[in-house]
This record gives sequence, C-alpha cells and structure tokens, in this order.
Amino acid sequence: MATITVPPNYKPTVKEQYMNPVMLEYFRDKLIKWKAEILKESNVTLRDLQDDGGMQEPDITDRASAETEVALEMRTRDRQRKLIRKIDEALERIDRNDYGYCEETGEPIGVNRLEARPIATLSIEAQERHERKERTQRDERE
Repeated sequence: MATITVPPNYKPTVKEQYMNPVMLEYFRDKLIKWKAEILKESNVTLRDLQDDGGMQEPDITDRASAETEVALEMRTRDRQRKLIRKIDEALERIDRNDYGYCEETGEPIGVNRLEARPIATLSIEAQERHERKERTQRDERE
C-alpha cells in the first residue's frame, strides 16, 4: 500500500472530493495525535493518583477534599477511556473506508463536522433526530 503524505498546512475543504486519500490520512493523523495527547494526560493523572493515594489527611475537611479530587480524577479517566475507544473505532472506520459517512443514513457527515468532532458517526441531521428522540423519551418518563 502506498504511503499517503498530508501536505503541510493542509485543511480539508468541501470543494475537494469527499474522503479522498489525503483527507482520510489527515483525519487519521488528527485522531492518532488526539489519542496520544489523551494517553499522555491520562498517564499524568495516574501518576498523580498514585503519588497522592497513600497520603492520609488528618483533618476531616482536607480528607473529604482529597477524596473528592480522587473521585473527579477517576471520572475524568473513565471519560478518557471511553473517548479513546471512540477514537479507535474511528480509526477502524478509516481502515474499512467508511469513515466520514453517517451510520444511520450513509450520507456524508461533512468536513466541517468532522473537523470539529472527528469521532462523529452521525450527520448533524441524524444527531438532531437522536437528541429529539432522547428528549421526548426523557419527558415521557418524568
């Protein structure tokens, strides 16, 4: 397989062929860099938790504050883990050559939406339908 090189300062546009090899490689690079950044932050968080984990605060207020911080860090790590899974799924879609197309309609998601949210799996219209449906179901339960 030929290696695709993304030109310096390249930004995908709506004027070029949708999901051409350079555009796909651009999004692959963007996703890989995003994942590396999250993993780096995650490792810092993990080190911080390990460093602070053995420390017992004598004051009950300080202890409560430290426990709240640990709980917040754990929620952050969980969100990061889920985000990494979504990034991996997007990379798999690139490999399968179906990246950038709505899971629901098969229509292009759009360059601008993917630029803002490269893990998007739904077009804006499909996403809005999902959100309306969720709101309606939530309203019916309340």
